[in-house]
Amino acid sequence: MKLWDKGFSTDKKIDHFTVGNDRELDLLLAKYDVIASKAHAKMLGKIGLLTEEETNDLVTELDNIAETITKGEFTIEQDFEDMHSKIEFILVEKLGDTGKKIHTARSRNDQVLVAVHLYLKDEIIEIKKQLKELFDLLLSHAETYKNVLIPGYTHLQIAMPSSFGLWFSAYAESLIDDVYFLNAAYKIVDQNPLGSAAGYGSSFNINRTFTTEELEFATMKYNVVAAQMSRGKSEKSTAFAVSSIAATLAKMSMDICLYMSQNFNFIGFPDELTTGSSIMPHKKNPDVFELIRGKCNVLQGLPQQLALLTTNLPSGYHRDLQLSKELIVPALQELKSCIEMATFTLKDVKVNENILDDDKYDYLFSVDTLNHLVQSGMPFRDAYKKIGLEIQAGNFTPNKEVNHTHEGSLGNLCLEGIKTKMNDALKL
Repeated sequence: MKLWDKGFSTDKKIDHFTVGNDRELDLLLAKYDVIASKAHAKMLGKIGLLTEEETNDLVTELDNIAETITKGEFTIEQDFEDMHSKIEFILVEKLGDTGKKIHTARSRNDQVLVAVHLYLKDEIIEIKKQLKELFDLLLSHAETYKNVLIPGYTHLQIAMPSSFGLWFSAYAESLIDDVYFLNAAYKIVDQNPLGSAAGYGSSFNINRTFTTEELEFATMKYNVVAAQMSRGKSEKSTAFAVSSIAATLAKMSMDICLYMSQNFNFIGFPDELTTGSSIMPHKKNPDVFELIRGKCNVLQGLPQQLALLTTNLPSGYHRDLQLSKELIVPALQELKSCIEMATFTLKDVKVNENILDDDKYDYLFSVDTLNHLVQSGMPFRDAYKKIGLEIQAGNFTPNKEVNHTHEGSLGNLCLEGIKTKMNDALKL
């Protein structure tokens, strides 16, 4: 069944090529097509295009379809082009002519638009919940290990003292920036496009305010052409948030892979969270974080993929836009699995508390030793030269008393401030 069927069939190769992966992807989106269809049916009843009985029958049958989706029993067979055609088929099969009326005053274009908007809203909310769980874990570790010093690096060279408190809370606060991106994306997708039909509205006197309120959108996309043009833009705005989160997770995973190596030996994980080698019995590989790093590096390219897909498309609907589902839907599932695995694994991280006992880290304290001379009255440039000459001569004696107290430093992590900032971000 095709919603655009005029009584003749297309070549099977054309069908296969144009449908693509819609059937598989629509299994995730079908729930939202049902929700939007219920709101649409109620609106048609409100403006008199459906009787009260017809409206109730459609809503009841849509609820039944929603139940099959929840139970995992809903399928889209080869005979159907997508979720829209399967859902309408069921309505017609169950309700006859009443089922045929569900498509009044709408197009498949605004059907998929509203379903995608509703889907993205839910996915953004779910990702924010996942990020909060990871954030809380990182802050907890920051508090627990705030006094355990580790080397800080620039250019991968030993630089200055850092701490696990500083490291864990750095990634926690970075997640707040990612939430800001999610909030921006949410604001864009929280606009109702239903009623734009094929992109130019309808001659029926539909009530778009009703469906906006019924679907709990903050506002509607008023201009019907602008509503149609949100296809691609809504996915791209979400993709920027996905890319930002992926960048945070990839960088953290790279740190973890380094810190787990024997050359660093800063952290470890229980055997059950690592993998081994087929020939080297000593290996404990960070496969989880290598895969998170790899998957998230791929996800960072998502905005560019969507940008290229939609580049130079004029206004109005074009079939190119169908491909946006193939990019954004799997990407969101991949990102959620990466956040889940990072949180699951980091719960059992083991921290080496005696890292700086090794003499090779003595130069970490060159700046603190220099600053101590400055505080004693020596001009900074003279102190810098003195420490530099001592290091060159091999007689540098570090002052290992670390006394960093300004906001955000390793002696003053401002964890409560970071927590408050995240809580405020999550309210938006």
